[in-house]
Amino acid sequence: MNTIRFAAPDDAAALLRIYAQYIETPITFEYTLPSEEEFARRIRDIQAVYPYLVYIEDGEVLGYAYAHRFQERAAYQCLQYGQLQLFPPHFQFLYTLLLELLRLQNVRTAYALVTLPNTKSEALHRHFGFKLCGVWHSSGFKNGRWYDMGSFEKQLLPYDSSPAPLRPLSDLPQEDVQALLERACAAHILPKNSRI
Repeated sequence: MNTIRFAAPDDAAALLRIYAQYIETPITFEYTLPSEEEFARRIRDIQAVYPYLVYIEDGEVLGYAYAHRFQERAAYQCLQYGQLQLFPPHFQFLYTLLLELLRLQNVRTAYALVTLPNTKSEALHRHFGFKLCGVWHSSGFKNGRWYDMGSFEKQLLPYDSSPAPLRPLSDLPQEDVQALLERACAAHILPKNSRI
C-alpha cells in the first residue's frame, strides 16, 4: 500500500537516510549530513508555509519533495517564488502534486536549482515544463572541483497586476488538499525497480 502525506518532524530520521545517499555528491552543496534535530527543524520551518511531502510504501519512507521560499525581500513575496527539492530525483509523481499545491497557494513561479551537469535532473525539469533561465558559473566547490548551478523556472499562474498573496499551507481548504493527496495516491503505481 502506498501513501503520500505531509511530513512531520518525526520523519527526520527516515528522510536523512534518503538524503545521506546524496551528501557525498554534488547534487547537494552541503558538506556534512545535518543532525536529526536540524533536519526536524527544517521540516517544521518549511511546513509552516509550504508543502513538504513524503511517499511511503509498505510503511517505509521512500522519497520526499518540498518547496521553500526563494528570497525574502517584499517584492519576491508579491511575485510568489518558490524553490523545489526532490529526493530521490526519479520520484516524479511527487513533483506533480507539489506543483498543484503551490498553485493552490497562489505561487506564480517555481524555481529549481540543479547542479550542472546533471542530465537526469535537467531532463526531469524540462519534462515538467521548466526552462533554463540562467547558469551560475562555478558557484559551488565540492569533491575537489567547481560546479555550475542551473536555474530553472516554471510559470504556475498568470502574472496579473494585483497578485493574490501567498496562502500558507494551513490556510488552504482542507477538502481541496485532501482531494489532491487522494488523487495522487490513487493514480500512482511505483515501478518495482525504482526503490532506493
